Amino acid sequence: QVQLVESGGGLVQAGGSLSLSCAASGRTFSSYTMGWFRQAPGKEREFVAAISWSGSSTYYGDSVKGRFTISRDNAKNTVYLQMNSLKPEDTAAYYCAAQYKRIHNIVVVSRTVEYNDWGQGTQVTVSS
Repeated sequence: QVQLVESGGGLVQAGGSLSLSCAASGRTFSSYTMGWFRQAPGKEREFVAAISWSGSSTYYGDSVKGRFTISRDNAKNTVYLQMNSLKPEDTAAYYCAAQYKRIHNIVVVSRTVEYNDWGQGTQVTVSS
């Protein structure tokens, strides 16, 4: 099993930037596809970004393309989410997740049911 702990959330003004980190422990980190999801009050959990074990393949939700960048450092067992040009609608709790399924594509990585381990979440609030 993999334990995931997110950090880096906070309050930022619209147009600003924020960087989130997800530290993994337990099972081999590099064997997992890693994803970021977010959930605002009263909303369904939304796919944000995902990255393959090697880092060669990345995927993004339509609402964050061009603004967010996902990356990973397997030597540090950490996945990152760099968020730029933040908007009030980006306000949500952000969750890191690990997926053990070998095959990956936009359909697979964007579904919450495909992930087996989740972090506790970190709150991101963007003021207007």
